[in-house]
Amino acid sequence: MANATSAPGPRPAHSAAEIAAAWQRERPGTPTQSIEIVTPIWWLAKLFADDRSRVLREAGIDAATLDLLSVLRRSGPPYTLSTRELACRTRVTAGAISQRVARAERGGLVQRAPGTTGRRTVLVTLTAEGHALIERSVDTVLGREATLVDCLSKRERALLTGLLDKLMADVRRRTAYEED
Repeated sequence: MANATSAPGPRPAHSAAEIAAAWQRERPGTPTQSIEIVTPIWWLAKLFADDRSRVLREAGIDAATLDLLSVLRRSGPPYTLSTRELACRTRVTAGAISQRVARAERGGLVQRAPGTTGRRTVLVTLTAEGHALIERSVDTVLGREATLVDCLSKRERALLTGLLDKLMADVRRRTAYEED
């Protein structure tokens, strides 16, 4: 298994520019203007996901638990949210959040309690053990990811952040399900 100091993994056989040029050569008029943006985003997503999975394994936490505990930790004291709020903030279904909470509760990382606003409301609170785990994990994960983007200057990061936000908002708008 490669470590952080070993040579990087296999490089793509062709750059995104080469892929776009090949499509233009083979099929003139093919809309290739997205290739040099979307292809590197897919490649980066894969690299980031693989690296995060490795870091999480080493930290002893899985991505779903990190997501759950992170949302609770960022909510501030008393680190309690309803399952509905958790589902909304983690962008997963109610069923998925229920499974995540049950698994984290079995691990002693959260506690469930009935809410006061309605009989169907369930509140989830971060336990001391869950708090300690997220404190260790978040520094490990975010520290690693900071090193992966530190080749960019502060100005470049701000520019890229703005462009990604713009692209994300427009892609979300364009891919939203429309009424038939």
